Amino acid sequence: MEITNRAHGDTIVVAPAGRVDHATAADFERAVVPLLDAAKGSRAGLVFDLERVTYVSSVGLRVLMIASKKLRARGARVAAPVAQGLTFADGGRECGSPWTRARRIGRTGAGSAARL
Repeated sequence: MEITNRAHGDTIVVAPAGRVDHATAADFERAVVPLLDAAKGSRAGLVFDLERVTYVSSVGLRVLMIASKKLRARGARVAAPVAQGLTFADGGRECGSPWTRARRIGRTGAGSAARL
């Protein structure tokens, strides 16, 4: 799994590629957790760019929810735009709006990205 990060002001964009499953979730978590500390990572929040991710298992979703919980606890935000065609742990494929599945999994409101 390849994971790249880039900063946009006070926000960090985390862009994994490939599958986020049992074999790669620990690497994904090790890359994300340091970014949750405002002193080391993003002060405003994180955006998970999932465009190059082909599959997210339950352990991958766990990493996204850990990030959401920690960032929201300190008033920061997290977003995860979901690419069409992304397969989730339940075997479903994204169809229709790219935000449909993320809205069902996370707690989201209106906008162009799913807020977890």
